[in-house]
Amino acid sequence: MENFDIEKISNWLYDLAVTKGVTILIALVVLIIGLWVIKISVNSLSKMMEKKNTDPSLRPFLKSMASVLLKIMLIISVMGMMGIEMTSFIAILGAAGLAVGLALSGTLQNFAGGVMLLIFKPFKVGDFIEAQGFMGTVHEIQIFNTILKTPDNKTIIIPNGGLSTGPMTNFSTEPTRRVDFSFGIGYSDDINKAKSVLERVLTSDSRIHKDPEPFIAVGELGDSSVNFTVRVWADGADYWGIHFDTIEKVKKEFDKAGISIPFPQTDVHLFTEK
Repeated sequence: MENFDIEKISNWLYDLAVTKGVTILIALVVLIIGLWVIKISVNSLSKMMEKKNTDPSLRPFLKSMASVLLKIMLIISVMGMMGIEMTSFIAILGAAGLAVGLALSGTLQNFAGGVMLLIFKPFKVGDFIEAQGFMGTVHEIQIFNTILKTPDNKTIIIPNGGLSTGPMTNFSTEPTRRVDFSFGIGYSDDINKAKSVLERVLTSDSRIHKDPEPFIAVGELGDSSVNFTVRVWADGADYWGIHFDTIEKVKKEFDKAGISIPFPQTDVHLFTEK
């Protein structure tokens, strides 16, 4: 019995070597070449991410994910070449992946959004942005969420899915910003005098750029006032300082010059019958 079993096994191995030997050899060659190609591809991906200035914390993750996915595809292909039935296995794997994907659709969307933000960099840590109805300074970009700090020191956590697909304003992209004002004077006040006061206030502030020069013009004849439109350019870091300081200086200078800043009012005319 023992001799019969050994002989049977030997015959089976011989038949397998004869019938499947070439196929197995080809599969091994494909496996070796495939692993070599995957290694080259992953290294090329790494170099491309370096040229694109991809976030350093994201590079190892993307390299590992690409390597794992390519190796799984290679192994499935090699097993198919060797005659191993993979249809049922792939179907089960696909069904499981679909179920997990449906259960984690929101999380996967945020994950994909985080990857897109880290790759394309529409903003970086330290930028002041407005998105999803919130404004604040970017404190941290995580793989699922982005954390903002508001000017009054509140922490805002925004999911990356909506942040990567929705509209977003980055106030820190450009080095300079335009500061807009509207100042009203009374209808009885001298327009030229008020304009001179505004020019003096603006030229006295060294933070305001001379090129392009400040813009001052009568923008509207309102219900109770003549409104000046004032626009100046400055460094982005000086925006709020110029905004608040200029409003205060204009009020003080208008008071000194005897120029009124009217408030909404209504004139009521009474008529009596004779």
